[in-house]
Amino acid sequence: MDLIDIARPAAGGAETGIYHYDNLDRAYLARRVEEFREQVGRRLSGALTEDEFKPLRLMNGLYLQLHAYMLRVAIPYGVLSGRQMRKLAEIGRKYDRDYGHFTTRQNIQFNWIKLEQTPDILAELAEVDIHAIQTSGNCIRNVTTDQFAGAAADEIIDPRVYAEILRQWSTDHPEFAFLPRKFKIALTGSEQDRAAIKLHDIGVLTKRNADGVPGFTIYVGGGLGRTPVIGVKIRDWLPVSDLLRYMEAILRVYNAQGRRDNLYKARIKILVRETGAEKFAALVEEEFASLSGDRFNLAPAVVAVIQARFGAPQFATLPEVSTIFDSAVAADPDFAQWTRTNLHPHRVPGYASAVISLKPIGGIPGDATSDQMDLVADLADRHSFGEIRVAHEQNLVLPHVRRDDLYPLWQQLRRPGIETANIGLVTDIIACPGLDYCDLANARSIPVAQAISNRFADLARQHDIGELHVNISGCINACAHHHIGHIGILGVDKHGQEAYQITLGGAADENAALGQLLGSAIPAEQVPDLIEAVIGHYLARRTPGERFIDTFRRVGMATFKEALRAER
Repeated sequence: MDLIDIARPAAGGAETGIYHYDNLDRAYLARRVEEFREQVGRRLSGALTEDEFKPLRLMNGLYLQLHAYMLRVAIPYGVLSGRQMRKLAEIGRKYDRDYGHFTTRQNIQFNWIKLEQTPDILAELAEVDIHAIQTSGNCIRNVTTDQFAGAAADEIIDPRVYAEILRQWSTDHPEFAFLPRKFKIALTGSEQDRAAIKLHDIGVLTKRNADGVPGFTIYVGGGLGRTPVIGVKIRDWLPVSDLLRYMEAILRVYNAQGRRDNLYKARIKILVRETGAEKFAALVEEEFASLSGDRFNLAPAVVAVIQARFGAPQFATLPEVSTIFDSAVAADPDFAQWTRTNLHPHRVPGYASAVISLKPIGGIPGDATSDQMDLVADLADRHSFGEIRVAHEQNLVLPHVRRDDLYPLWQQLRRPGIETANIGLVTDIIACPGLDYCDLANARSIPVAQAISNRFADLARQHDIGELHVNISGCINACAHHHIGHIGILGVDKHGQEAYQITLGGAADENAALGQLLGSAIPAEQVPDLIEAVIGHYLARRTPGERFIDTFRRVGMATFKEALRAER
């Protein structure tokens, strides 16, 4: 898809904060749906074999997993309207088993899809400007960003605008539809990294130069999976107007020089490592210099039109302090506990961003029932200008809530059990579907996550432990980003049995780090005990107010290993 013609008006739509498609966008989606309907028909009739059909279904986000087809629906940069969320709830209710699973790429997956119904599902999604294009395949996948985009108090620019520009640039890009391997881009709107940008093929961090002008720092070659790598910086500051030209240069170098003879060495991280970061940066700069003309220039007029298509919430003028909010905090300890973990500072006085936990104690991380999705849509329309965000931690966000409204909002969240006050705590676990659904997995993730959640169910204890990120992947592909969890858990096959390796010290923020292996793999039933022991050693060694990751960095892995050996 080409960037919009700046003379082309947006289609109607009352929602703010949601990019508005026009008739050309919708005609494109309709064509894709009918094209896939014809391909599905040919597969069902036997005119296409599974091998012939596979690349076609993957281009439309359809996977064949252990028990059924799984449809991965794109939620570009994690932004949804209430209307779109209701449609996702309807899809779950009508075509799946009454739920959906939100992922670390800010998408949603439906795990029990029938092939013959897939074109109808895509047609219904297209009615509300949603699709499944490029959620799979060796192409540029869903561009992810900060879940507080457009709302965060520390934001330099609104990254949704540039994520949308990258989405349009990358969709059906004629050169980049068949890359050596899948390709992922993340960007964040402030100098605080809330999008794990250093763990992506391209990471874009917003910063100001010495003159105070906003621009981007560019990282390349990050990624997890079989070969985890922290991305390297190849541009300290890039003008906003050069963003597309620089992205084009990086992708051209990778497309031309990335390996296609070995699946495990095809990612850009391997190319950067084998070429050397300095030489790779030089190749990009050479390609960048060769690209000229208005085609690659991100003109302010185009940026302004894209920005306008999102619409702007009409914020009220409110005082910084809400006596209603403060009184509720003082009167209700449970609400007070929720406010300590589930709120994020807003750029507009009198507002906050509210995080809705999809990690109830003993629940399945990232799952939401259709009824829960409907409720979130209603609350978004009532309290957040119809806006919802999907966080890469597999939670949901209402980005613009008046502080006066937070207590009644929280009370409404309690009814369906999505009010848990655990954001950033030990039970806010990131987990992939694992061997319960995925045919690539070696071990189950969900039961282990549930066991840890139940072990640390006491919220007061969780709050005392403090910030602690636990990530669980069922295989080396690392869909749950176990390498960058403060505590990472990887399911492996050990002599035909499910076992789990534990790593400590990973981080996904601006100080990104890969976890270090604690010891040999252990059976599932021993994992909660080991996590308990690790946390116990942290609590015994922390200084007042010190987070787990800071204690680990201060005392080192050897201290934890020695303490655990002594305990045995």
